[in-house]
Amino acid sequence: MANKKKRKKRNQKKKILILATAGVLVLAAAGAAGVLLYQNVFSGSREDVLEEYMACIEEGDYEKLYTYLDSSSQELVSQEDFVTRNQNIYEGIEVSDIQLDIPKEQDRGQPLSYSVTMNTIAGEISYDNSTAFEREDGDWKIVWTDSMIFPSLGETDRVSVTTLEAKRGSIYDRNQNLLAGQGTVQSVGLVPGKMDVQPQEEIRAIAQILGTTEDDINSSLEASWVQDDSFVPLKEMTQEQLDQPYTDSEGNETGQTVQEALLSYGGVMISETESRVYPYGESTAHLLGYVQQINAEELEEMADQGYNDQSIIGKSGLESLYEERLRARDGYKIAIVDSEGNEKEALAMEPAQDGEDITLTIDINWQTKVYEAYQEDESCSVVMNPKTGEVLALVSTPSYNSMDFVLGMSQEQWDSLNNDAAQPLYNRFRQTWVPGSSFKPVIGAIGLSTGTLTADEDLGASGLSWQKDSSWGDYYVTTLHEYSGAANLRNALVYSDNIYFAKAALQIGADTLAGQLDKLGFNQEIPFEISMTSSQYSNTEGIDTEIQLADSGYGQGQILINPLHLACIYSAFFNEGNMIAPYLEYEEGKTASYWIEDAFTPEAAQTIYEDLQEVVSDPGGTGYGAASVSGATLAGKTGTAEIKESQEDTEGTELGWFAVYNTGASDEDTVLMLNMVEDVKGRGGSGYVVDKDVEVWNQMAAAE
Repeated sequence: MANKKKRKKRNQKKKILILATAGVLVLAAAGAAGVLLYQNVFSGSREDVLEEYMACIEEGDYEKLYTYLDSSSQELVSQEDFVTRNQNIYEGIEVSDIQLDIPKEQDRGQPLSYSVTMNTIAGEISYDNSTAFEREDGDWKIVWTDSMIFPSLGETDRVSVTTLEAKRGSIYDRNQNLLAGQGTVQSVGLVPGKMDVQPQEEIRAIAQILGTTEDDINSSLEASWVQDDSFVPLKEMTQEQLDQPYTDSEGNETGQTVQEALLSYGGVMISETESRVYPYGESTAHLLGYVQQINAEELEEMADQGYNDQSIIGKSGLESLYEERLRARDGYKIAIVDSEGNEKEALAMEPAQDGEDITLTIDINWQTKVYEAYQEDESCSVVMNPKTGEVLALVSTPSYNSMDFVLGMSQEQWDSLNNDAAQPLYNRFRQTWVPGSSFKPVIGAIGLSTGTLTADEDLGASGLSWQKDSSWGDYYVTTLHEYSGAANLRNALVYSDNIYFAKAALQIGADTLAGQLDKLGFNQEIPFEISMTSSQYSNTEGIDTEIQLADSGYGQGQILINPLHLACIYSAFFNEGNMIAPYLEYEEGKTASYWIEDAFTPEAAQTIYEDLQEVVSDPGGTGYGAASVSGATLAGKTGTAEIKESQEDTEGTELGWFAVYNTGASDEDTVLMLNMVEDVKGRGGSGYVVDKDVEVWNQMAAAE
């Protein structure tokens, strides 16, 4: 405890000779040097006692605090009552860092005046006070009253601490549609006095409907505060959950909704309560994440940041990423109130601070339409404006409902999510994947930009199977489509010719290709608010063999790419060879910026941009199915990536890709959508993805 008056320490005193009574100055010998000085005759001053008293408050030693009281004060208040009152007040306001200032040269016949400043949960409290002292057995003792705690505190008064609740910030899409924020849910509970006399059978049934246990319900009902007319909350649910058909323990539909089944039991009551809500459910779960009450480990790490055991924090997704900005900082008011609850004096107040609202570039129409199209698949999708870098949608399927985490889920629900082979908790848009033929435009643009490939160069028809020479042993590059005409860049993109791009990669060369991929952001952090896995082109430091180089040319080999990264590379085809910097937080009038300038030459970018239009418009093109979209002319590139142990493996799976964009639109309305779907083998390969995307584009056109 800081003090402007230095406290004398007993072990520093030297043979003090007492020569007079109170108030008389005496001569004393101090130390071997024989220095003469004046010393107060008493063993401790009033100032010393007050300092020690205040130190006990800061140390929380309330039993010792009581020993400083004079006998008359102790007759008026018992130690138990004194300790309880002081402890409740000082710990309730979370007092710390007590600063005591005692003016010098005070009249010893008068109460000792002093000033106190202390930190509390509601900020700083300062006050002036005075305290009377009595001499007992040679020591100063405090004549204590409640006013020593705070000057205006009376014996029957109490100190109240009121929490001023703050609201967590909301998250909105670009059009101010609420994605995450304050809303209402339904609280299901019991009123004990309205239940049956012997309700255990009903409790068992209610527990089964709610997905909880009898013990949990009984424990809630047995809480000390519960009265017959109390509403005892058991579980919070969304209205959507309550409206679901109720299935009994044997899996039979009862013809009732969950709400109807609950209300059929005496004492059940359902009322509205406030909660964090996610109006778009599963479609935004991987993007937004969810909030929950802080756990013990988190509190230990974050207690010095103003969190307490009741704090709600972001656990995943943007709720976690933007926690510091979204978090609500509750305020507190400390006041003295009389016995009737009327406020006498406000001692301190820390205003509540609502969390910041955040607006995203996300367009919830794209987000929900993409999710609805792919919700039964294992997939990920990115939708962005390639001219501005605004990300319009980030979707991972299958998904989960953020509200299940907010409201609490049963062990059965948790086990179901964790044991689901489709991994609904897995965020696929943050990962890297084998791109297959969706990578061919990148190879084409690298070849054109480095001068190792020309657009009209015919690399020669090689049928459906090809190897460079016999040094490859029994390894062959295969392709699916034979076509008439030259094996040039345009035809190779339209018909997705693996052999052409294997030859193109060999022409580019391993060192040049690796250098260009490094230039495009491979093995680097993607500059985006959400952390994404970095893309790679090799499991080692370089491309080690000719076969690996050839396979890299059509997006196989050891190529792994993040879908947002691939979308950014495609954006260079719209921006004269410059790769856009993606961003997620909306900012009015924001100027687009580039992640990588001169990723490709302007001529190379324009050539690829035009060729990709023919992938969709040419009846033989692999993306021709997207030519049927109404209200937009589309272009893009399909891809089917093989995931197998060896060339002979027939049990492997396939990833289907489609990168598709609208042509001829204004900069503001240009949209690039990139989708990847797992396990499309036997389902049409990339054609499955094309059909789904046609569905999305048509729905978006109909919604405008």
